[in-house]
Amino acid sequence: MQHLAKVLIIKIIFTMAWVALLLLFIADLLKAQNLDVPDPKMFLQLLVVAYLALAVGYAFGLRDVLNGSYPAGVIWVGIISNGGAFAVLSLAALFDVWELWGTLARLFMWLSLVATGAITSGLIVYGPIERIGKNRKLGAA
Repeated sequence: MQHLAKVLIIKIIFTMAWVALLLLFIADLLKAQNLDVPDPKMFLQLLVVAYLALAVGYAFGLRDVLNGSYPAGVIWVGIISNGGAFAVLSLAALFDVWELWGTLARLFMWLSLVATGAITSGLIVYGPIERIGKNRKLGAA
């Protein structure tokens, strides 16, 4: 369970980094990185709120893990969220979607691709796969 806690901690930190990035990078800075800024900005704000909600969910899942419970719902939300993001980012990388973006923006997208892939893998391995293994051991005993 401790590995799962570490994955959730990393996920919370990474999610909050996205929140900070979206809150702090005002429109002019995004445009300086050759990024389109949604108009109205409300859509960007809604994305920030959704990321905050995910971080709160992961925090509750972390609390459950540290208390010895298995937060199945949180784990599956994380697998779908990060796995989906990894798929989208992988396709974007394959088709050079961020080729013309600024260096900082491209670096953050590559970091996001690697992080979402690693987090998805960690959630799968230390979530359902580890749980299946433990259930098999209990059934054999």
